[in-house]
Amino acid sequence: MITASGLTKRYGDKTVVHDLTFTVRPGTVTGFLGPNGAGKSTTMRMILGLDTPTRGSALIGDRAYEDHPAPLHQVGALLEARSIHPGRTAYHHLMALAHTHGISRGRVQHVLDLTGLTEVAHRRVKGFSLGMGQRLGIAAALLGDPATVVLDEPVNGLDPEGVLWIRTLLKSLAAEGRTVFVSSHLMSEMALTAERLVIIGRGRLLADTTVSDFVRDSGTGTIKVVTPEASALAALLSAADVAITSAAPKTLEIRGTTAEHIGHTAAAHGIPLFELTPRAPSLEEAFMDLTRDSVEYAAPLEGATT
Repeated sequence: MITASGLTKRYGDKTVVHDLTFTVRPGTVTGFLGPNGAGKSTTMRMILGLDTPTRGSALIGDRAYEDHPAPLHQVGALLEARSIHPGRTAYHHLMALAHTHGISRGRVQHVLDLTGLTEVAHRRVKGFSLGMGQRLGIAAALLGDPATVVLDEPVNGLDPEGVLWIRTLLKSLAAEGRTVFVSSHLMSEMALTAERLVIIGRGRLLADTTVSDFVRDSGTGTIKVVTPEASALAALLSAADVAITSAAPKTLEIRGTTAEHIGHTAAAHGIPLFELTPRAPSLEEAFMDLTRDSVEYAAPLEGATT
């Protein structure tokens, strides 16, 4: 289990992580989300003892990372996959780590097999692709058979087969009762992989919930309505908190009200409905809506010129 309590980090007069409190529990994959510059990497570095909090604490199990007598057996981490001596082979890189904790050659071979690196185990790392480097970083994270796994953008550089592999691996690790904490910018992957979410923006906690609850409560779902009297219905439903758009003739996309209200309104005014279909939001839509005011570098609006 990972427990962050009032976790805060300042660099000079800039606070990059502000009073974060959350718990990552074993048995589930927890996604760690936020826009660029939100403080995710800094938070992970504080959890792993690489940065010292200005205030607050981060515990793995019942103690800080640096207080674990054999940390590779407690925590496996991937923050920067390419931080490996380029002249070493994958096998010797893992063996060097294994020697620090008395880990057997058999375990080294096991993680090479697990990550699909057996055939390239004796090649120098400098010749590895980005995806192969990611696999080696994950192999190192799993080397000590840890109870807690912390991975920063693990699918970066992986091909579709690799993405499916890491998704299956993360779920299997959680099913074994491990704590799995994963950051990613790929909302579609998080929707398929994570059960819980911790979302931050500008260093502050925005959400700590399940994926299903977050999407359900986001209020970003739309309702598709097809009617020959689209303009009349739109006028009747118009309100400050209701957004109505039309992408095709006789078709409305409505947000901010319910299908029941639309149906009752149409019936009360004799407006025929050919279709009334609620559509749940995607995780990406819910995330974008929540973090709209937390984006550090926003792209110009569509159609804007420079």
